[in-house]
Amino acid sequence: MEKEDSEPAGRAKEPTVHFFIMMKKSWELRMGDREVLLDTDARGEAHTTDSYGSLQNGDFFPPRCFSAAALEVDVCDDPIHMRCIKGDNHKVSKMGNYFRDGRTKIDFVLVWEIRSRHKQRGKGKGNGICEDRESAEWRDKFVQNLQSAGLLLEKEETANEKKTIHFLKVSAPWDVLVYYAEELCLRAPLQAQQHLDLNTSSVVLKRLCIPNLMMESVPNRPLDYYTCAFRKSKMNRFLGSEDQDTYFTNTQRHQVVYEILARTVYGKKKRTEVGVDRLVNEGAYTAAYPLHEGPFQLPSYEICSDELNQRQVLHYYWARWCKWYKYQPLDHIREYFGEKIALYFAWLGFYTAWLLPAAIVGTLVFVSGVMSMDTNTPAEDICNSGAKYPMCPLCKTCEAWNMSDICTMAKLGYLFDHPGTVFFSVFMSFWAVTFLEFWKRKMATLAHHWDCMDFHEEEERPRPEFAATAPTVEENPVTGVKEPYFPEKTRLSRMFTGSMVIILMLCVVIIFLVTVVMCRGVISVMMYQSGSPVLRTEAGTIANICSSIVNLGFILFMGQVYTALAEQLTKWEMHRTQTQHDNAFTLKVFIFQFVNFYSSPFYVAFFKGRFVGYPTNYGTLFGMRNEDCGPGGCLIELAEQLFIIMVGKQLINNIQEFIIPKVKAWRQKRTLASVLGDNEPDEPRRWEEDYKLVPCGGLFEEYLEMGR
Repeated sequence: MEKEDSEPAGRAKEPTVHFFIMMKKSWELRMGDREVLLDTDARGEAHTTDSYGSLQNGDFFPPRCFSAAALEVDVCDDPIHMRCIKGDNHKVSKMGNYFRDGRTKIDFVLVWEIRSRHKQRGKGKGNGICEDRESAEWRDKFVQNLQSAGLLLEKEETANEKKTIHFLKVSAPWDVLVYYAEELCLRAPLQAQQHLDLNTSSVVLKRLCIPNLMMESVPNRPLDYYTCAFRKSKMNRFLGSEDQDTYFTNTQRHQVVYEILARTVYGKKKRTEVGVDRLVNEGAYTAAYPLHEGPFQLPSYEICSDELNQRQVLHYYWARWCKWYKYQPLDHIREYFGEKIALYFAWLGFYTAWLLPAAIVGTLVFVSGVMSMDTNTPAEDICNSGAKYPMCPLCKTCEAWNMSDICTMAKLGYLFDHPGTVFFSVFMSFWAVTFLEFWKRKMATLAHHWDCMDFHEEEERPRPEFAATAPTVEENPVTGVKEPYFPEKTRLSRMFTGSMVIILMLCVVIIFLVTVVMCRGVISVMMYQSGSPVLRTEAGTIANICSSIVNLGFILFMGQVYTALAEQLTKWEMHRTQTQHDNAFTLKVFIFQFVNFYSSPFYVAFFKGRFVGYPTNYGTLFGMRNEDCGPGGCLIELAEQLFIIMVGKQLINNIQEFIIPKVKAWRQKRTLASVLGDNEPDEPRRWEEDYKLVPCGGLFEEYLEMGR
C-alpha cells in the first residue's frame, strides 16, 4: 500500500493508514432504468424521470451522478477492493470534518473492529487477523455498492498488537446531493424572512410589562427563509446555490447519505440483507454515525459568543441544568439535529410547562385531604369502635377480627377518596382536552415556521428497505414514476397474521395477570399461617406490595419481548412508506403496552372485590377464594400498585438512560485509548472522539415513556 509522498519518515511506523477512495466511471455498463439522473451540466432545462431507479444492487443511483474526477484513480492493494487517489496526497487536512485533501466533507463514518491473533509456526511467530469471513464479505459487497452509488470513501486504521479499528469515512459529492435533494424533496431557501417570536408567554409578559426571566439571547440564531422543494432545473433561483460547499446544510447532507446507506444491499434481498442498520445489528460494523461539528467544550481562552460553533452554543445555552427555566432555542436545535428532534423537544417543553398547573392543583387537593382527614366521620367511627364490631374471619383457619384494627388504613384511604379527588378528576379531564388542542396549535405553528406542512403521504417516497426488497416495479398513479411494489393482498394477509400474534401476546399478558393474582393469594395465606399478629394484620398490604413488584418485572420483560416482536412483524408486513411503517408499529406497541401496563390496575379498580360472595358461599377461582379488597378498600391498594409500577419504572429508566450509557461510554473510551496508546494525537480526530459516544436509540422509546 502506498504511503503519502510527503509523509515524514518518522511516521512510517504509525498504525494509521490513510487512503482516499473514489469510484470509477461505469455508467456505460448500467441498463434501462438507471438512465434517469438529471443532467447536472444543464441550466434551466426541465427534466422528467420515468423510473424510480435500478433494483440491481438496491442502491437506486443513476449512473450520471458521478464527477469526472473519479477517473483519476489507481488500484490499491486493499482487502476490501477500493480505489485510491494518487494526486493531491501532499495536502494537509484543514481543521474540521474533512478528508485528508482538506476539501471533501465527511458526512458519515462506518466503523468496524478486528481482533488480532498470534500464530506460532515452528520457531517463528507470525501475526494473523481474527475476523468473521461472512462479515468481511458483507462489508466488501456493501462498500462496492456504495462506490457504485457515487459516494466518496476514505479509510483510516488505528491498531495495536491486539486490535485494529477501521474508520471508513463517507462523503456525498455535489452531483449525488443534487439528485437526492430533488428525490427527497428537501427544502431550499428562496428569500430571508424576519425572525418570529413563537413563545406565547413571552408575548403576554411583554404586553404586561413584566420582566421575563425565561428569555435569553442565544447567539448565532439561524436565519429564517421562505423555502420550497428543491428543483435542479431552478437551481439559479435559490439562495447560495453558487457555493457548492455550503449550499446544503450538514443535516441535509446526513439525510442524503443515510438514505443511501439505508437502501444499499450487502447480501441477498430475499433475506432482507439491506442497509447499514442491519449490518450494525449483525456485527459487521460496530458503529455508523454522522460527525458532530467540532467540540462542545468552550475554549480555555476568552472568545466572543458569535464565534462559538453550533454545538458549543447548544451546550452552553441549552444542555445545562442551570438553563432549565429558559426558553429552548428550538431554531438552533432544528438547525443542528433536524425537524424531528426539534419537534420532540418542543413537545417535551410544552408538556412539561403544562404539567405545572396540573401538579399545583393535585398538590392542593392532596393537602386539603390531609388537613380534613380528622373530619372524616366514617374513619373516626372505625377508630373509636374498639371491640364493638367483630368481623368475619378472612379464611377457614383464621379468627375473627375487630373493625378498629383497620383504623390507619381507613384514614389513609380517605386521602385518595374524598370530595377533592372528584374535583381533580373533572379538572384533569378538561386539562387533557385543552392540552391536546393547544399542542395542535403549537405544532402547526412550528410546522409552518419550519416549512413542514406541505407533506402529502401519497407523494412520500418508499422506504429504503421496502424499495430494496419489493418483488416488482409498477407505476405510481400519483407521481407517474415507476416504483417498487408489493401486492396489497399479500400485505393484508400478513397484517391479519400479525394481528393474530398481537391477540396471542395479549392472552399471555392476561395469563400473567392471573398469575399475579394467584401469587397475591398465596402470599396472603402464608402471612396468615405464620402466626405473627403483625403479619396477620398487614398480610394484605405485604401481599399487594410483593405482587406489584412481581407485576413490574413481568411488565418490563414482556415490554422488551413484544417491542422486538412488533418491530419484526411491522417489517414483515412490508409497508410502502416510512409513515405507514411508523403508524403500524406505533399501533401495535400502543395496544400491547396499554394492556401490559394497565391490566392489573384496571382489575384492582373495577373487578377486585366484586365476585367475593358471602360467608359459607365464597366465590372461587382454580380452587382458591376470589380476592376481596383489603381493610382500607381497593383505592388504597390501587394507589400502592400505581406507585410501585410508576416509581419502579422511573428508577429503572434512569438507570438505563444515565448509568448504563455512562458505563458504555467509559468502556468505549477505554477501548479506544488502549488501541491508540502512546500514538494518540495532540489534536483529537473527530471520528475517534465521536466513536467514544453512545449511539442514539431514537425517539420512539422517549415518546412511549412520556406517554405512560
